[in-house]
Amino acid sequence: MKTLTFTPINEVQQVNTGSDLLQALLSRDLKVLTACGGKGLCATCHVHITHGMEKLTPRTSREVRTLGFIRKSAPNSRLACQSQVLGEGVVVELPVGMYIERAEDLTVMVGQFAPKDILHPVNGSVLIALGKMITRSRIEQLSELNAEVAAVRQQV
Repeated sequence: MKTLTFTPINEVQQVNTGSDLLQALLSRDLKVLTACGGKGLCATCHVHITHGMEKLTPRTSREVRTLGFIRKSAPNSRLACQSQVLGEGVVVELPVGMYIERAEDLTVMVGQFAPKDILHPVNGSVLIALGKMITRSRIEQLSELNAEVAAVRQQV
């Protein structure tokens, strides 16, 4: 068993050696999306490792390629679905923002201000910034989002 810490929520979790970060996040009911089904093709499980990067499996070529498309990618970026825990004490920083898979996911929020940045599921860009009004016209502008996610799923 290895210990993971999730920030900024300051939760600690024990995981089996070799398990991936995505399963750890999902087991904590942290609402991580998996637009590509955990195949390393989208940004919905993008996290930052603030400690213990060397205690995870190395990046795969697919992960490197996908991270290259993510606008908020950094040297400590990882895709949780591609990162298996090998050592003790990994600290995972969860992204600030909320990924969506379909434009329609925002329909229930029409007329409200975005409670956090709303992020693109494929490249991590900000679709609607924190504090901006969510409007029907903006949701209509995001209609191509569904096709982009479908295309990623077909690559699986």
